[in-house]
Amino acid sequence: MTNHSNKKMKQEIRCPHCNGENIVRRGQRKTQNRGIIQRYGCQDCNKRFVVDDGFFKMKNAPQKVTLCLDLFYRGISTRKVQEHLQAFYPHNSSNVSIYKWIIKYSKMISGFTDNLKLKVGKELQVDEMEYKTKGRKAWFIDAIDTETRYMVSSEFSKLRGRKEIRKVIIRAKQNTENQIKICTTDGYTAYENIVKKIFGYSLKTHTWNVTHNKVTQLKGEGFNHKVERMHSNIRARTKTFRSFHGSVKSANAVMKGLSIYYNFIRAHQAINCCPYELAVPELKLGVNKWLDLIKLSKQNN
Repeated sequence: MTNHSNKKMKQEIRCPHCNGENIVRRGQRKTQNRGIIQRYGCQDCNKRFVVDDGFFKMKNAPQKVTLCLDLFYRGISTRKVQEHLQAFYPHNSSNVSIYKWIIKYSKMISGFTDNLKLKVGKELQVDEMEYKTKGRKAWFIDAIDTETRYMVSSEFSKLRGRKEIRKVIIRAKQNTENQIKICTTDGYTAYENIVKKIFGYSLKTHTWNVTHNKVTQLKGEGFNHKVERMHSNIRARTKTFRSFHGSVKSANAVMKGLSIYYNFIRAHQAINCCPYELAVPELKLGVNKWLDLIKLSKQNN
């Protein structure tokens, strides 16, 4: 997947048929649940179209869908979200539909946010949490910037071997470029060679570009407070999950959504703002951040 430029936050309307820019408004379409939708016409190929803002062909309004996402990641089950909708929306949705929205839009947004270039501090903390999916062990591996508290990279997988850890650290390196000088991990042996190989060696200074700081709790060296605190918040949300529904892929999508909630939606008490406000200061989001992120994801697809 190619990296997105953070400056490319807006996109002019183009024709989906011929990619033409000679676009005019051409009527409106009234829908039962989404209200009025603007139609456009291309003066180059004479075809009409509706802009895909992330909700193309959806039967439910964007506000309703993003409300469900927000409630779910604030700790409410899909069945409770469904009960909430019954009181406010005549056209209700099943808890299965709500879960599908969570998977769909978490994947969509993470395709955009996973490739943002970040302004971070000097230290990266990498750790993993054990989970169960369908009665089997699985792992959530993540990396956090200690200055902005931004979760730089994460992945939910069946294993926590070299391949899985390497994937998380490579993405962290890509998104932070040359800003990281210290990578802190626990004593798990798989980290050492991976950190050195990914961040590299300097021929000018004859030293490794990043210092690998290994912290072993069993030896009385303490633990990585910032990443562990973040894990406590994540466990508080997922403790009601006896196991994730469906496959590891769908569980990964749910955890991607939780990463989005942590980085972009929920204000962090230690920094008095959302982590993205420090790590991606040029990214301006409105009151409904879920909605803005979905639109940006489609624009930068």
